[in-house]
Amino acid sequence: MFKAMMNTMRANKMLPQISDTERLALESGDVWVDGQLFSGNPDWRKMMAEGYLRLSAEEQAFLDGPCNELCAMVDTWAQSRRAHVDEKALAFMKENGFLALNIDKQWGGLGFSPAGVAAVMAKTLAVGSAGSFIVIPNSIGGAELLQHYGTDDQKQQYLPRLAKGELIPCFGLTEPTAGSDAASIKADGEVFKDDDGEIKIRLNFRKRYITLAPVADFVSLAVRLRDADNLLGKGKDVGISVVILERSMPGMQMGERHWPIGDPFYNGPIVGKDVVVPADNIIGGRQCAGEGWRMLMEALAGGRAVSLPATANAGLRLAASVVGAYSMVRQQFGMPIGQMEGIEVPVARTAAMTYLTTAGHNYCLHALGKGIAPPVVSAILKHQSTELSREALIDTMDVFSGSGVMQGPNNIPGLGFQASPVGITVEGANIMTRTLIIFGQGATRCHPYAQQVLAAVDAEDVAAFRKNLLGWIGHIGMTFMRSLVRGLTRGYSAGSPVAGPTATYFRRLGWASSRFALLTNLAMLTMGSKLKARGRLTGRYADVLSWMYMGFATLQRWEAEGRQEADLPVVRFAMDTALQRIQEGFEGIYANFDAPVIGLWLRTIGRVLLRINPIGTGPTDSQYQETARTIQSLNPTYDRITDGVFRPAADKAGAGRLLEAFRLVCEAQPVLGRIAQAQKARKLPRGHVEDVAQAAADAGIITTEELALVNKQREARLAAIEVDVFPFELIAGALKANEQMPEAA
Repeated sequence: MFKAMMNTMRANKMLPQISDTERLALESGDVWVDGQLFSGNPDWRKMMAEGYLRLSAEEQAFLDGPCNELCAMVDTWAQSRRAHVDEKALAFMKENGFLALNIDKQWGGLGFSPAGVAAVMAKTLAVGSAGSFIVIPNSIGGAELLQHYGTDDQKQQYLPRLAKGELIPCFGLTEPTAGSDAASIKADGEVFKDDDGEIKIRLNFRKRYITLAPVADFVSLAVRLRDADNLLGKGKDVGISVVILERSMPGMQMGERHWPIGDPFYNGPIVGKDVVVPADNIIGGRQCAGEGWRMLMEALAGGRAVSLPATANAGLRLAASVVGAYSMVRQQFGMPIGQMEGIEVPVARTAAMTYLTTAGHNYCLHALGKGIAPPVVSAILKHQSTELSREALIDTMDVFSGSGVMQGPNNIPGLGFQASPVGITVEGANIMTRTLIIFGQGATRCHPYAQQVLAAVDAEDVAAFRKNLLGWIGHIGMTFMRSLVRGLTRGYSAGSPVAGPTATYFRRLGWASSRFALLTNLAMLTMGSKLKARGRLTGRYADVLSWMYMGFATLQRWEAEGRQEADLPVVRFAMDTALQRIQEGFEGIYANFDAPVIGLWLRTIGRVLLRINPIGTGPTDSQYQETARTIQSLNPTYDRITDGVFRPAADKAGAGRLLEAFRLVCEAQPVLGRIAQAQKARKLPRGHVEDVAQAAADAGIITTEELALVNKQREARLAAIEVDVFPFELIAGALKANEQMPEAA
């Protein structure tokens, strides 16, 4: 009977179809807490026992020393106008190991943990496009692949030079016809034997969007190898391999640049025509020919888990550090604009989403430090952090208003806002990440039984098929019962590992997980192989999974940081937002689940019940003010949310002057409050409190020193909200220079 069922499933494509490249991707990395969320009954205590991010003393000293020096050294406005990284800053990065954070100390690197690498990347967001010299070498620059796969000769030849910055690396993957679909690369490598009998590779390729390519000396090139004579012993179609190239090799064409939006970092094409290299230039040697897809999955996962969330979260923390400050420094109608209900909305959102995304990333970084590589969680982090960073920058631009759209060194959010699409598109566009990777890979890899059933069908193993299919059927029954009971009790029956104000959120997430697991089972069994093409539907599943993970990480952070009472408004706002997004995801699934019978019930009765009994409805109006206040004054919560942000000198245009004005405003607030109280008591005339400060001093309501503070903070406020003014001829000259640029090649 079970053999007949196997044959029926195979013939009717009832199960997801997995290609060889997809199978390799599924086998890469580890199932982590994502498996718990797919189970429908997460073990919160086990998940919380995973630990939380902690930096070593050496890593913290590097952040406090060389990182701060580098950030103070770089003029990002001037750099963005020149589209060129200052040679002094680049030399400083090379000398201090910024290009070798993840290279082991035995090769001359710093040997930092993933958390340490991410912290440096985040801190040095302040250096703008110069940061690409930190991000690329420490993520997809080749050093990591060499350390994991390289031969002894390759390690000795390249790692010390990469560590010293003698070689600038880049990673040649993307092509005109292979972007997010990395398996479709066309770069051609022909294996042949030269006149001396040495096995070599003739390469022809055209790569684009390669960061650091215009200035790189060392290229890790993804290429598809052909071996007509089977010289490598791996058949005629060897498959994707990663080959080491150097800039000086004949046939290499490098140096031209693309012009990225926002801060123009070094990015450009790499073209190779009949570039000949020894077969030993394959990373890992000839025995690793054809192993490139696995290497690519590792390299891309590193970008998704470390560098992209690090820079995106740094953008969020920068936004949080300045949006609350600006909302209190900028005044209109005789009051700080941050006290207006409309302004409190973007300020509160920025504070809560910064707390949440930092929590999600830090929780994963701890796992990476233990050798766990979770590709599904990495994809969640890449998608969520870059999207939320873009949303926070939009909110920040709205609050800064005119100050955000006038270019110049005083414009704090402008360059980041312009460049925000970059992180969204690289390492696989977010549309693909959401609709294909998160749920597509997760549903097969993280499900308790799906991958085992697929493997049994492929192997025609009837015993394994029977065992796992029966287990799957039992799992469906259990998830149905859990979902029903938890829905009736509004999550209370799911239990919580903690008591107190966050217990309800654990229960709601447990309720969400049971419903998610049930809906996952129903989709996989009723849609089978068609599910892969249902991107709009799988995107909603991905949203639910993503917000469950981000929500749990938020709760984990609050516990790990000692249940800080002052942070509760931010935690509640973040969790209410997460539950609201989960509810919206479920509503979208119910409305578009078009399988027979089950789909009809979900689209009709199910949708009604779903809305009557929602998992979450979002933050209330009263929460916005309470949450916004956490970053509208200098306090411990503000420090925790903005931790890791570089603080420029007080006289530095832009963030330096703004944060200094913010400090003075906070310091003067009690004094201004006494003046306002005296006005209410009719001891002072009406008017703006700063305008009657002198009268308050004359009346003995405030001291001479306090009057000086009021005047100083007023001057600082006015300086901080200034926008840049340029001579007419300078702007005209800059525009004329742009007109005279040569046409693009």
